[in-house]
Amino acid sequence: MSKQGVLKLSMALLLSGCGFDLSEKETSANSASADPGVQIAGSAVKGVIQRGLVVANRLIADKDGYYAPQRQAAKPVLTADDGSYTWQLRGKADGWALVELTADNNTRMICDVVPGCDQPGGETVAFGQGMPVDSSFALRGAGDLKLETVNLTPLTHLAVTLAERGTDGLSPGAISGAYTTVENWFGLPAGALRLTPPDLTRLDEMTSVSADAIQVAIANAAFLALVNDNSQWNSISDVLADATSQIRATGQISVMGDGTNVALADLISAAALQSSELQAVVSSSVISQKLVVVEYRNVTRFKTIDEVDGGETSVADSGSSTDSSTETATGGTSGSTTETGSTTETGTESGTGSTTGSGTGETATTEPAIPANAALLSWTAPLTRENGESLSMGEIAGYEVVYGTSAENLDQSLAIGDASVDELLVDELAEGTWYFAIRTLDTDGNRSRLSEVVYKQI
Repeated sequence: MSKQGVLKLSMALLLSGCGFDLSEKETSANSASADPGVQIAGSAVKGVIQRGLVVANRLIADKDGYYAPQRQAAKPVLTADDGSYTWQLRGKADGWALVELTADNNTRMICDVVPGCDQPGGETVAFGQGMPVDSSFALRGAGDLKLETVNLTPLTHLAVTLAERGTDGLSPGAISGAYTTVENWFGLPAGALRLTPPDLTRLDEMTSVSADAIQVAIANAAFLALVNDNSQWNSISDVLADATSQIRATGQISVMGDGTNVALADLISAAALQSSELQAVVSSSVISQKLVVVEYRNVTRFKTIDEVDGGETSVADSGSSTDSSTETATGGTSGSTTETGSTTETGTESGTGSTTGSGTGETATTEPAIPANAALLSWTAPLTRENGESLSMGEIAGYEVVYGTSAENLDQSLAIGDASVDELLVDELAEGTWYFAIRTLDTDGNRSRLSEVVYKQI
């Protein structure tokens, strides 16, 4: 069928409250054998790890189905200045592999914590500058060789530790399940641990990076941020050692903490604070918007943890309100057509709006972490065209958000050239009622009709 079918898209408006390049490798991978193999690659980021020693081994099952790394004598490869590495494994590009990073006296870490990274007995290292790591520092990650990418971060390190607790060792199922569990702990989208985290010290150079990838990088930076905030942690190795020991013993990290061990709430709180602090050091308005979205996600995740735990703890010094009031916005999903949905005002005093589309409504509850003069838009990428043809993410070129002070005259627009983006903060809005809609752009130049219109009272 022709690709001229119109794209379908739905959007929900989340309403705020009142206040609320790869550099040259240091060494090449082990290539002593001329046997065909698979090149596994990735990056070590916490922040960027330079000259870290990386070894990869296939995960092989024994006769009882227990998976363990097939240890082979091999010279480690070194991560490059941007944290990347490549490794050549013998054999076919199938199965799974465990990748491990260790440190020596030459290994350096880029400080990705604002305003700087504390060192025991030494001066604070400024944001963006290199710092030594202790010899006990280690990161692990695992992945399917068919994907040929395995990143090494504190979060993947926790996931591998969790997977090892299973009765079948580091099996593909155990690893996949552990990655998903850790993503859920930190409120990350599915598959986020497979994303390569950006260098938080160079965000202005990578405006196309997704909010999801930034969120992963900031979640990893939180481990180092805890060293600044708590005198009991001398290094990131101490923080990781405590978290992994908890996982080995119980299969989880303490949610709110006991005053001694690392707590999940502490890490989420540190991530929210870093999301806020980074907004002051970036110049790009695009990146700043994405950081606001990431801060909002972390504050929301922290509040969810706090409510489940039954406590009343707030996200300390995050710069965001954690008021307990909530607001809802209901967005309609598209049905077989893309007719504009109707908009119904349900509470002008609080700024709550409700939209109804041609399908089942979806409700999104927001926390007052968005500025009063801004609107956070959230949407779902379409899976099909209007004519019924399937639509893959690779066929989506991006989106166009249109808005204005009249539903009939949406005279302002913002272009988004990244299909993975699903949220946008529109800020600095004047007082009044603002209306928003969105359309999808595909790689062949086709544009969808506009979604249903939603609105926000400023």
